[in-house]
Amino acid sequence: MTETPPDPSQIMQIGMGFFGSRTLLTAVELELFTHLATGKMTGAQIAERLGLHSRAIPDFPDALVALGMLRRDGDGPDALYGNTIETAIFLDKESPQYIGGILEMASERLYGFWGSLTDALKTGEPQTEIKETGEPVFAKLYSVPDRLEQFMNAMAGVSAANYKALAQKFDFSKYKTHCDAGGATGQLACDIAAENPHMHCISADLPAVEPIAKRCIELAGLPHRVDTAALDFFKDPLPKADVITMGMVLHDWNLEKKKHLIKLAYDALPPGGAFIVIEALIDDARRENAFGLLMSLNMLIEFGEAFDYTGADFKEWCSEAGFDRFEIIPLAGPSSAAVAYKPT
Repeated sequence: MTETPPDPSQIMQIGMGFFGSRTLLTAVELELFTHLATGKMTGAQIAERLGLHSRAIPDFPDALVALGMLRRDGDGPDALYGNTIETAIFLDKESPQYIGGILEMASERLYGFWGSLTDALKTGEPQTEIKETGEPVFAKLYSVPDRLEQFMNAMAGVSAANYKALAQKFDFSKYKTHCDAGGATGQLACDIAAENPHMHCISADLPAVEPIAKRCIELAGLPHRVDTAALDFFKDPLPKADVITMGMVLHDWNLEKKKHLIKLAYDALPPGGAFIVIEALIDDARRENAFGLLMSLNMLIEFGEAFDYTGADFKEWCSEAGFDRFEIIPLAGPSSAAVAYKPT
């Protein structure tokens, strides 16, 4: 029996993967998918609409066709390009399910910073704005309103499916109050309130974020059931609540600060209360969730000492704080909710 010879195609696909990544990020940056939401266009029309040089056509839209990001009817100069079902839903800025905010941020910030991964691995130091300015990343983000808004929108878009899944999958029937610590736009608090009419929720974050959250809560029509609170969780206790959530928060910090946040949650919960984190949890064997592992490398690039973690890590840290029961709830894609329960 003849053995199949080794195939280098996966090596090449991953090694040159930045070709496709940069092409998609540029298409998002140029709002191509939003323009195509109004109707199909020829290559020449795309170039005119986006202000592209003639050399970009047909390579740019055809590459997106080959990547599965566009559909094309016909061949040659008269061919018409249009969105796929997925890009129409997730990459049209007018769509309520738009997730392009995280890709906009990746295009503007992360893509360039990842070019310094080698330096990050050798030094353990962040490779973002702090490298040039000395300012912590969050201080830099939160000091510029437009950049803060971009960051908030990016987090909202990428978290939407996970938050809705948690609001539907977790049994909130035995609880009455909820606090989302690091609540950003108030999205998770709104999703939980919308799915669970008996719940009263609070979205707590830094003072600069509170006006954004208030606006989003108003737009969701939930100001009577979702409150906001100004909070610095390294200075202040968390609001008391039956359920406390942290969505993509713990991975931003080193181990000492992770444990501090877990203890804050424990202290704010009543007996039987639940602490829930939402992350791209790494599988316990650290072999399968490539996205979670790559996200942990991204935390190295962003913050240096921050990192993502496994469900087993979460259980260990929460056990130290006093929690005694745990579960993992799969959400959307590579993300999960890890739940720790305070003893009754």
